[in-house]
Amino acid sequence: MSTSIPGEPWSTGAARDAAGALVVGGVPVARLAAEVGTPAYVLDEADLRARAAGYRRAFTAAFAEVGAGVDVYYAGKAFLSVAVARWVHDEGLRVDTASGGELAVALRAGVPGADLGLHGNNKSDDELALALEHGVGRIIVDSLVEIERLAALVRARGGAPAPVMVRVTTGVHAGGHEYISTAHEDQKFGLSVAARDGADSPAMTALLAVLDRPELHLLGIHSHIGSQILDPSGFEVAARVVLELRAALAARTGVLVDEVDLGGGYGIAYLPGEVALDPDRIAKDVAGAVAGAAADLGTPLPRFSIEPGRAVVGPAGLTLYTVGTVKPVRVDDVTERLYVSVDGGMSDNIRPALYGARYHAEVVGRLSSAPGVLARVVGKHCESGDIVVHEVLLPGDVRAGDLLAVAATGAYGRSMASNYNLLTRPPVVAVRAGEVRTLLRRETVADLLALDEG
Repeated sequence: MSTSIPGEPWSTGAARDAAGALVVGGVPVARLAAEVGTPAYVLDEADLRARAAGYRRAFTAAFAEVGAGVDVYYAGKAFLSVAVARWVHDEGLRVDTASGGELAVALRAGVPGADLGLHGNNKSDDELALALEHGVGRIIVDSLVEIERLAALVRARGGAPAPVMVRVTTGVHAGGHEYISTAHEDQKFGLSVAARDGADSPAMTALLAVLDRPELHLLGIHSHIGSQILDPSGFEVAARVVLELRAALAARTGVLVDEVDLGGGYGIAYLPGEVALDPDRIAKDVAGAVAGAAADLGTPLPRFSIEPGRAVVGPAGLTLYTVGTVKPVRVDDVTERLYVSVDGGMSDNIRPALYGARYHAEVVGRLSSAPGVLARVVGKHCESGDIVVHEVLLPGDVRAGDLLAVAATGAYGRSMASNYNLLTRPPVVAVRAGEVRTLLRRETVADLLALDEG
């Protein structure tokens, strides 16, 4: 049967050899299975680095054309390890973190505090103190309460004011699922720009509160409209809203903030035939939109930052499994579906169960000429919703022992992994130029028992 390798949704370093077996970064999957076992997360290092550098180049060039500077932030929440933090920083990206743990990993990687950001709607005092201790370049505050807490921490420590951005919700929301659309009003992130009953909007109130506190330095305004976005028009509308808020703050206080973060969450291809958002296209569209909005408002352009999200690491990864039970199931009077069970499941990729996310899988240890059959790839957990790929054509002769890979799992697979049913989390290995390097080792049952105090 036909396959999509090479090509999206697989990484650029993925191809089939003469025998039809998948090779990634110069490493055959059979070798990976033998050396590190399955399931395993596999990252194509060259692909990841190229995507990071590509976003930096595209946005730097596009914003330079309109006379503005720009910084690109890697989304630590998509996947973060010491090695990956070093790779993206080597390629010119800064790193956005959303917890003390992510911040600690980035710091261990040697990323300077000035090149880090700290997000979160409910940061602890310990997380804020860690950011202050290491001179994190921006703390994105998410509530009036956080502004007060952060000011108190700075006051207690002494030293320079903390650099702050205020996260606002623009009312523009986009993305692949309601739960990952993050700019509508009815959700936990940010402060609304909408004013009601003649009072200041929550966003304006927060900006004024930061300006009123000598312990804080207002860097700018942050906006994020969602994730897995494939249409750039939402960014253009949201950018205008944020620049209007910036101009309104300047008219009221005389302070024209220096920075605006436009968020990101750019979409990737998960299935054959899907087309990812092109970095050059989105960079030019957004740069043109902000230049036009600033001209209409009569304000100079700030420095911008963007956050491509999963677009850097998502396509660079795959998950390698071994097939176990294969079972035909009658769906209705005319349809039969083949249930193909693998040695992982919802513990290593919760997104299909959580969001209904769609993925693509192929048998990758060999090439089959058998006709394709309708299949569902499922895991080994004690849950009927333990589905890895809802629907895919697999060769009719798929059998126990086959190697099967799921594409585009570099983002959120390992980050959202769990120990459900006390399965151990798979390793993350990097491949490049025929070499295999373990970034995160496989958990063991001994690791699980070590946490159990009895």
